Order: sequence, then structure tokens, then C-alpha cells
Amino acid sequence: MLRNRQALIPYLLLVAALAGGVLWHESEKVPGLGRVVSTGQADIGGPFQLTDQSGKRVTDKDFRGRYMLIYFGYSFCPDVCPTTLAVMAQALEKMGDRSRRIAPILITIDPERDTPKVLEDYVKAFGPTFVGLTGNAAEIKGVEKKYRVYAVKKPLEGGNYGMDHSSVIYLMGPDGKLVSFYDEAISPDDLAKELKQRL
Repeated sequence: MLRNRQALIPYLLLVAALAGGVLWHESEKVPGLGRVVSTGQADIGGPFQLTDQSGKRVTDKDFRGRYMLIYFGYSFCPDVCPTTLAVMAQALEKMGDRSRRIAPILITIDPERDTPKVLEDYVKAFGPTFVGLTGNAAEIKGVEKKYRVYAVKKPLEGGNYGMDHSSVIYLMGPDGKLVSFYDEAISPDDLAKELKQRL
């Protein structure tokens, strides 16, 4: 009896293998079953209407035909924001004339303090082509939502406050749609290389 059962094992394994093959073949007909399926484009970005460092109202359409390299931060940021903006500036410098196709943009997450005048003084430290954008609280929250930005006010001692926020560099295409995004830790060399490949 035991021998008969043992003799059946190879046949049972064969049947299991065949059944598995049939199921795998069928899974190829069903999107998302048995394999990774990706379609469409990441839903990041969208129309905005904000105020630049000169006090002029601008929209995303004002940048059509150029790439937008966007970073969300604030002028009172003690470390991450100036470091990341400096990386952007150095990467664009390494690109030479090709950098003219890119508009480097800081969108504030702190409109309460980042007036156009404050942004004007701040962004000029990173280069003459940098654009600083601000707006009222509702406008900033709206654009943060479209770009999936995390930004929360945190009280500090002495009645002041800082901002906890995500730190991502977004590359938007000439059509205003997301091309790629980069971590704050990227080096100027690597960012310049990435941008050259995308342009």
C-alpha cells in the first residue's frame, strides 16, 4: 500500500506542474495577475497661479516650452532647503548653455513669511535665473496638494516656528507634465547628468 502511494508521487507532481502552467498562462490574459502592470502617468503636478519675486502674477503656462525644475521649501529653512537649491544651481551651471531650457523654481511652503520681497532677496543667492513663487495660504495649499507635498508648521521656542516638509526636486516637461523627480541627496554631478539625459 505504501509503495503504491509512493509510486503516485511523481504523477501528482506532474499534475501539479501542469496545473500551475495552465494557471500562469491564464494569468497572462488578466492585467495585474501574476505580473506587474503599469499604465498611465503619475498624477503629480497641474495648473497653478502664484506670485513671483517681483510681485507679478504667473501661472504654469508662463513656463510652457521650458522645463521646470521645482523645489518646495522656504527661506527660513536652516539647512535642507538652501543645500538643495545650491545643488540645483551647481547642476545647472555644469550644463552650460543647455540650462537655458530649464526654469529653476522655488515654491514656498511658508507664505506667511515668504513675501515676494523676501523671496527676491533669497533666490538671487542661487543665481539670476531662479524664480521664487508665493501666494496666499489657499493657493499654496492647492499647489502642495497637486504635487503631493508634505508641509506642516511646527512651533519653536520663543514663539517662532519651523516647517516640517518633504524634500523632492521635480522635473516638469515643456508641456507641464511630470518627467522625473529626484531626492534631496542627489549630487550636482548626478543631477546635471540626469537633466542632460532628459532634455
